[in-house]
Amino acid sequence: MVSGRAGLDEVQIAELGGRKLRFLVVDDEPNICSCIRLLLVHDGHEVEVATSAGAALSLYQKDKFDLVFTDYAMPGMKGDELADAIKAVSPDQPVMMITGYTPELTSLRSVDFVLGKPFELEDLREAVSRLAHDDTAVD
Repeated sequence: MVSGRAGLDEVQIAELGGRKLRFLVVDDEPNICSCIRLLLVHDGHEVEVATSAGAALSLYQKDKFDLVFTDYAMPGMKGDELADAIKAVSPDQPVMMITGYTPELTSLRSVDFVLGKPFELEDLREAVSRLAHDDTAVD
């Protein structure tokens, strides 16, 4: 459940360099994409969504993102394989996995952070703050 807070406070915005970030959210469940998108847009960010790894790679080739969020268990290409493909062309691209399979995932070489489902809004904000560094800014 989302608290009554209206987006990021001044301290959190300052931690992000005071700028709007661009995110790519990938999950084969459209409702999950919509929920994560809603939370991030509420905090003033731009968000693109994809419901498959293939669609995500297509979007990724056309645009730049401060952070890529991916689910693990998706048909076709799993989230760790998507992270590998992204890191192959952009080694410094931060990738966060949001998954319900957290205990089973022990070796994810191309994933920078794993956030377990379900998660709290503050956990998502903390992970974004940690991963979306100034040097990954979208031009």
